[in-house]
Amino acid sequence: MYIAHVRQLDKEIQTIKTHLLGVQRLAEQFGEKLGLKHVAGLAGLLHDLGKYSDKFQQYIDIVAFHPELPQPKRGEVDHSTAGGRLLFSLLHHKESTFCEKLLAEIVGNAIISHHSNLQDYLSPEIKSDYLRRVQDTNLPEYELAVERFFQDMMSKEELINYIHVAVDELEQFINRTPTQSFFVTKYIFSCLIDADRTDTRSFEEQVEAGEPTQHLLLFDGYYRRLMDHLAALKERSDASEPINVLRARMSEQCDVFAAERPSGIYTLSIPTGGGKTLASLRYALRHAGKYNKQRIIYVVPYTTIIEQNADEVRKILKDSEHILEHHSNIIEDDPNGRGDDDEADDGIITDKEKLKLARDNWDSPIIFTTLVQFLNVFYAKGNRNTRRMHNLSHSVIVFDEVQKVPIHCIALFNEALNFLKQDAHCSILLCTATQPTLEEVKHSLWKDRDGEIVPNLSEVAKAFKRVELIDQTEDPMTNETLADWVKSEINEWGSTLIILNTKRVVKDLYEKLKDFPVPVYHLSTSMCAAHRKEQLEEIRGMLDQQDPFICVTTQLIEAGVDVSFKCVIRSLAGLDSIAQAAGRCNRHGEDKQRNVYIIDHAEEAVSKLKEIKVGKEMSSYILARFKKKADQYERNLLLPKAMSEYFRYYYNRMEVNLNYYVKKLDKEMTKLLMSLSQENDYVTHYQKKHGASFPLLLNGSYKTAAEHFQVIDQKTTSVLVPYGRGKELIAQLNSGAWLEDISKFLKQAQQYTVNLYSQELEHLRRDNAIVVHLDGMIYELKENWYSDEYGVDLKGEGGMDFIGF
Repeated sequence: MYIAHVRQLDKEIQTIKTHLLGVQRLAEQFGEKLGLKHVAGLAGLLHDLGKYSDKFQQYIDIVAFHPELPQPKRGEVDHSTAGGRLLFSLLHHKESTFCEKLLAEIVGNAIISHHSNLQDYLSPEIKSDYLRRVQDTNLPEYELAVERFFQDMMSKEELINYIHVAVDELEQFINRTPTQSFFVTKYIFSCLIDADRTDTRSFEEQVEAGEPTQHLLLFDGYYRRLMDHLAALKERSDASEPINVLRARMSEQCDVFAAERPSGIYTLSIPTGGGKTLASLRYALRHAGKYNKQRIIYVVPYTTIIEQNADEVRKILKDSEHILEHHSNIIEDDPNGRGDDDEADDGIITDKEKLKLARDNWDSPIIFTTLVQFLNVFYAKGNRNTRRMHNLSHSVIVFDEVQKVPIHCIALFNEALNFLKQDAHCSILLCTATQPTLEEVKHSLWKDRDGEIVPNLSEVAKAFKRVELIDQTEDPMTNETLADWVKSEINEWGSTLIILNTKRVVKDLYEKLKDFPVPVYHLSTSMCAAHRKEQLEEIRGMLDQQDPFICVTTQLIEAGVDVSFKCVIRSLAGLDSIAQAAGRCNRHGEDKQRNVYIIDHAEEAVSKLKEIKVGKEMSSYILARFKKKADQYERNLLLPKAMSEYFRYYYNRMEVNLNYYVKKLDKEMTKLLMSLSQENDYVTHYQKKHGASFPLLLNGSYKTAAEHFQVIDQKTTSVLVPYGRGKELIAQLNSGAWLEDISKFLKQAQQYTVNLYSQELEHLRRDNAIVVHLDGMIYELKENWYSDEYGVDLKGEGGMDFIGF
């Protein structure tokens, strides 16, 4: 009896055969969604072949059953290389077909990497980690392990027959482009990782996999509840007002479009305050029901939008169980982690291993997540990220405020969406009042022709006009002059929202205003999500009272947060940011018209914040043109004409920044991942160095790319903070009680974390303010370092405040 795992609780054994068959079954289910059932299943069949060796069996016997003996080093037995080597030996020789070789490379890389990151086929050092593993690594008992596999699992003939089916699937699927090859490799890797973790977790927790969710029945019920809600809105006394009639019409247009148009990449450019959340939900539910989609995923830039939109959707659909909010990764990758060639799975499920096995795979029917998490699925290191990828297929994916995609990730974002549309059967909806021109850049987005759901956008935008933009940028303001101005006008203006570009000036202005006789609020990404949510609830209460008050914040409030102030002051930024800020003023048309003031702040240090700096310059250019030729813009800078012009100028100016550039390697990320052999200078160097052609079809530097990728320019770490229920969660963490239901704990903890830059974390460490759990996998902030006023009590610039970690 060959052992794969030993349960910690009762020393029950899971055999290798049972585990391989379990993982194969799940991987086949996941792969079948793209017509790659046997390709993914093959990875499941072979991934732990190396556990058939005597060395591994002796190792697990000592660790599990003989604690009195000297204990071997954890993970010292390489059990993942053997399966990849077997596949390479069977399929990768001169007589092999293109797809046989490709199958060996794609599936083999997934197998050898299933406890690390995908390996480089060819690295910047002109080495192939993949070839080294499948050809050169010393595996003394490789033949023995293969012999036992064929005795215990299946015959060699049965495996060859299975491989032939997998080759046929790949032949049908692949179009031989390097872009697609990268995403297919990632997809198969995702299927294997999730299948392996799910089967291991089921064994450890002694649970059978539950019945799959009946998505279509669920979506049908949701659709009926949404329609009941919309019908109730039509019965309200204000339903006949022109704005509400227009909202209802746009909602109906979404319904018709969802049913009539097949899956593709479409835009929904409803103006701010036009009911975008419900209209996009109507599209998603209708389209999912008509075209048999498995999941609806909302991707947003800021966690503030997740909290608000998820709450709204839960109330309307009357369901909490099936709606997942995924804000951040509470668990950090093991900082001392094993090297990529070390084996994390040694068959014993420790508390740290339970963390890795916790359900974090996006298998809920409706998911709210962030742009950072979405991009991490495709490009970041860490198996938890990749594990989720296969669950993106057959989905309706709604990108809320899509203009907030970080500029250096534009090319990568577009390539991922093109794959999801073309190969993963997704329908993608780009929602924003400020639609970016992503189809006009290099690595362009394949938007569908005539893909805007709402016709006559200019006329619709004019009907929604509720504010006047007032250009006050001629004389730059300091916080001193800004505070004096606000104090002198606040009683006239009423509730006033001030949005500035950096946390430092926001906090400084708050300090200058907070002793003023009217209430003053401060919002910051230094606050955890639950803290911000409570602050926003207080602010909404103040807005209902109609009394003058002030809110000072960064741009976290301007994308999708449903608040309506009498007056807004926006520090000069990109025109899309100005338009979004304007959407927080007179949002529901309470008054005929209100003012939004654009100022030039003299004290913001944005020279190193290129996106803000260039956005300001392009907006200044548009404002200057508007002063001279307002008629060219129909006398309204918030109409689509001005916005399209702004984005064309902006992307043209930022062209060299659109494709993620790895400075250390002097290489664009797409070249690391998706280059053709004849265009890859690494291949040229390899051929010169070895005097022979490069022996592989694929040449991407997948591992190198993942190690260099991060959506935020500075690395951040999630820290659990002592605010509200966060104190209870910290108490559970310290007691160990949370281990009873890790998934539930992690889900709750997301609301009580703050993402800290590395310099902030180091500052807190020096002050002894950080408590580390499980060798650095979870961080806790001590109570004295969290303020009810500011959140994490640190000073600093902060940068872009992009908080969707």
